[in-house]
Amino acid sequence: MTVAAVVIVPEPPVALAPADGEPALRRLAQIAWAGGALPTVIVAPEVSEDLRRAVADLDVTLTSPEPDEPRGIAWFAHGMRTAVATVAETSAALLWPFRFVWVDPETVTSLVEAHGATPNAIVRAAYGGQPGFPILIPVALVDRLAALSGQHGEEAVQSLAAAGVAIRQIELGDPGIVHDISTSRGDLPRYQGPPEPAGGPPPDWNSALAAQAAEPPR
Repeated sequence: MTVAAVVIVPEPPVALAPADGEPALRRLAQIAWAGGALPTVIVAPEVSEDLRRAVADLDVTLTSPEPDEPRGIAWFAHGMRTAVATVAETSAALLWPFRFVWVDPETVTSLVEAHGATPNAIVRAAYGGQPGFPILIPVALVDRLAALSGQHGEEAVQSLAAAGVAIRQIELGDPGIVHDISTSRGDLPRYQGPPEPAGGPPPDWNSALAAQAAEPPR
């Protein structure tokens, strides 16, 4: 399954501000790629030359919504459709506000693995029980998201949950999902990592074989 990263950039100047020595947007695009998200789509009010320069040598797609499209989940729906047009096999996308620049690539990988295990569910990462961003949303929900135009990301996710869409929350031990660019990297709490595989516990084939080998010969 292919999972895209859809980065929402309502404030391009802030997204171009430095984060640990490089433009925040560039850092975020590199994290998405390193974690296995493909494609990466950046949605901004307009595609300026400054934005293009910031990611010029990276494999990203820059796009803008319709001028009258209200900010919020409709921008994400636009980005999701752009991702599918770019890579037809895209089955889900990460709703990723640009301010969350400290997300660890392992978190992206874990969300992709979780999608493989529960392909019809929205998947939310948590740190210490607190859910954060990015949020993985199946492409099959794109029309329902577009119908929630005017709502913001978390509000739209809650609306889908109220309508019966399954949501899976997984603990990933990554402080970057709840602390955005307003927290310096050096002030982040300790990264803990996921306590178990995001796709679920691995099969116990090895333990079964070990138990069989330990049986006395007949």
